[in-house]
Amino acid sequence: MNNLLNFFVKHSSWFVFIIYVIASCVLLFRDNPYQQSVYLTSANALSATVYEGMSTVTDYFHLKGINDDLQRRNALLEQELVAMRAEVTDLRLLLPDTAQMQPRLRQFDYVLAHVISNSIAQTNNYITINRGSADGVKPEMGVVDKNGVVGIVNVVGRHSARVISLLNPHMRLSCKLRGSEYFGSMVWDGKSPEMAVLEELPKHLQYAVGDTIVTSGYSAVFPEGIIVGTVEGRARDDSESFVSLKVRLTTNFSQLSTVRVMTNNLADELRELSASENVEQSAISTPKPREDKP
Repeated sequence: MNNLLNFFVKHSSWFVFIIYVIASCVLLFRDNPYQQSVYLTSANALSATVYEGMSTVTDYFHLKGINDDLQRRNALLEQELVAMRAEVTDLRLLLPDTAQMQPRLRQFDYVLAHVISNSIAQTNNYITINRGSADGVKPEMGVVDKNGVVGIVNVVGRHSARVISLLNPHMRLSCKLRGSEYFGSMVWDGKSPEMAVLEELPKHLQYAVGDTIVTSGYSAVFPEGIIVGTVEGRARDDSESFVSLKVRLTTNFSQLSTVRVMTNNLADELRELSASENVEQSAISTPKPREDKP
């Protein structure tokens, strides 16, 4: 307490000076309209600058929430787009008689996830996300982000999962040129994380640099029409009947943050159908034992 009193006594002249300055400013700006307007203008400009700075900092910390909300909205729009495409296909098949049209089950839903580990410079690249079996994630589910295809879920834990990246030569993705029915296999050649190769396309296929490459829909992993990349040119000739194209991937794998896992509501049904077809084919191809005549 004595130290505090000694401090005030020692610096009393400064405190008196500050009090006089404050009192002078109050008298000056309160009774003089011009000085009052100058004060208000300067104070407003200063407060606006401070508020703007605070708003910038606050908005920065809110970016994650804003990005998550945008990703959810994009996921809902993609769900609606896939469902509308399926309904249009049904209508085309049923026209001109559409009276028997039944509501179609939405085939794909999305689980929002964040990337917690990612590699792009390895021979076999993988991605780890913070969603697992507790969130409905299962092996062989497709993963996309706002720009296009990312990969396929490989190993699933309770609260995390490993994804085979598109930048992995063990992953082959069925793709086609948008507007064409000819499809091939997309595979990474192990070189640039921005490029891949679309193989096994027919030689007579017409294409141009800049054409869009999308998923073919010939699997239970990805629906038709998910963007993968754009044509950069011819890669190499595999044979006299097929051609390969260089594709620039639309997904920026070096900046992956928020992704969406695609859950196929018809996956189990499609697997059962595929299994029954394999059994039937096996039964047809197995020769019956010959009966020896007496």
